[in-house]
Amino acid sequence: MAQSLDLEEQEQLDQIKHFWKRYGNLITWVLLAASVSFAGWNGWQFWQHKQASGAAILFEEIERAVADKDAARMERTLADMKGQFGGTAYAQQGALLAAHGLVAAGDATKAKQALEWAAGQSKDEGLQAIARLRLAALLMDSGDAEAAKKSLEATRPTAFEGLVADRQGDMFLRAGQSDQARQAYLKAYQLLADTTEYRRLVEIKLNSLGVDPTPAAVKS
Repeated sequence: MAQSLDLEEQEQLDQIKHFWKRYGNLITWVLLAASVSFAGWNGWQFWQHKQASGAAILFEEIERAVADKDAARMERTLADMKGQFGGTAYAQQGALLAAHGLVAAGDATKAKQALEWAAGQSKDEGLQAIARLRLAALLMDSGDAEAAKKSLEATRPTAFEGLVADRQGDMFLRAGQSDQARQAYLKAYQLLADTTEYRRLVEIKLNSLGVDPTPAAVKS
């Protein structure tokens, strides 16, 4: 019986040797690839966390600079964010915040640069749309209607259609095109949710043009 077991064990060992000789290299490479992938994933996760943490610190610095109305510090901190953490959402949000602060500080040119960067850099379509809307307003203020129009024509999520229509209405009104302005504001009014305060602002604009967009007025 013992001899029989030894033969069985020897046969099993021979089978294992044959299997390993045939597939051993493949198994080794698969295991190696898996371990490398796992290590790479952990490294990527660590890098992402480090990027987000660093960007968050600089975003808070921009917040403080805006609160202090320190335009030079806004520019400097935003430049650091763009250089070190430009691929993070914090950097794009920081550009929007810095642009707001720079406008308040009277530096519309630097604000436009920040918004242009955010619109071109962000992978978030919502952030892109916000940047382009704000950029269009600054371009209109500077008298560059053509650039403002181009900014508003860019692709955006459907949720922003009402806001874009409102901004187009502003552009038409500045150009003295009252009929087109009314149409754009009416479109904005219809697209914006009736629970938003912004819709009330559009209604005021329509009232100033002699239009009452409320359902009762439309029925009458």
